[in-house]
Amino acid sequence: MTHETPTGSDLLATGHWPASDKAITLGLMVPISEKAAFGETPRFEDIVAIGLAAREAGFDALWFADHFAMGHGTEDDPFRGVWECWTLMAAVAARVPDLQIGSLVACTGYRNPGVIAKMTEMIDEISGGRFILGLGAGWHKPEYDQYGFPFDHRVSRFEDAIAIIHPLLRQGMANYQGEFFQANEALNVPRGPRPAGAPILVGSSGPRMLDLIARYADAWNNGWHSDTARTKEQLVALDAACEAAGRDPKTLVRTAGANLAREDYLGARPNPVPFDDAAQVALIHEFRDLGFAHFICGLDPATPESVAAFAPVIEQVHAG
Repeated sequence: MTHETPTGSDLLATGHWPASDKAITLGLMVPISEKAAFGETPRFEDIVAIGLAAREAGFDALWFADHFAMGHGTEDDPFRGVWECWTLMAAVAARVPDLQIGSLVACTGYRNPGVIAKMTEMIDEISGGRFILGLGAGWHKPEYDQYGFPFDHRVSRFEDAIAIIHPLLRQGMANYQGEFFQANEALNVPRGPRPAGAPILVGSSGPRMLDLIARYADAWNNGWHSDTARTKEQLVALDAACEAAGRDPKTLVRTAGANLAREDYLGARPNPVPFDDAAQVALIHEFRDLGFAHFICGLDPATPESVAAFAPVIEQVHAG
């Protein structure tokens, strides 16, 4: 394996994450599947309406899952279809102004890393520099089986992928010959509105993934947790991975997420924080006090009306 990518201190975050004067910014997980928190299958105009409602309510970002079908195809857990997120993010970026648009998270096992970098550059251009590339190694085996993607060596495949995506976004070229993916003096041109490309967020907590996060990511996502106990343990491991890579842990943006039950909770998003505005504000403040810069809200239900009704919670988050 040969590669020409930065190492050590050269991989420190360089201010790619969106600047804000808020102590913590808020994102909305947008429902894009059948039997989702929307209550039925959201159509494209429904998704745009949710995005516009989020903008008016005071959210800072819209997040989209990258799946083809959820469930296991059993009587108890039938398959549920999911809209394709990359074309959807591009369209939403063109229709919903101001908000950041991000994948949470795009699976590197589904696409060639050069294609991911090119799509990232295009959506960043469409959005005027509002795209955040969230990446992960994938986990839902039935999707891999349905579409014929290899499920083995997922972290190794991810390592090859991010070693190509990172320089394509940051320098506009990559030369890397890995076991699973290669880039042979590949170019990423034309460039979008940001000379060093979109920020990279990675969601995972395994030891090998934490090492890759410390080396390549601008931001880390902790997954979906309704309390901070497990997250505190993750932060210790994350800081250690940064220090082992020669990186100041403070240069890595922390992001968190939790499911929040709202009025008329549908049960589509599991293990939520109960419908209590004060408790939900308090949880977000807990993450803020731990140093998290962004919190992703998995509202259930997530409709234009329920998103609009969340505005007072957002006001309390920023007032406290």
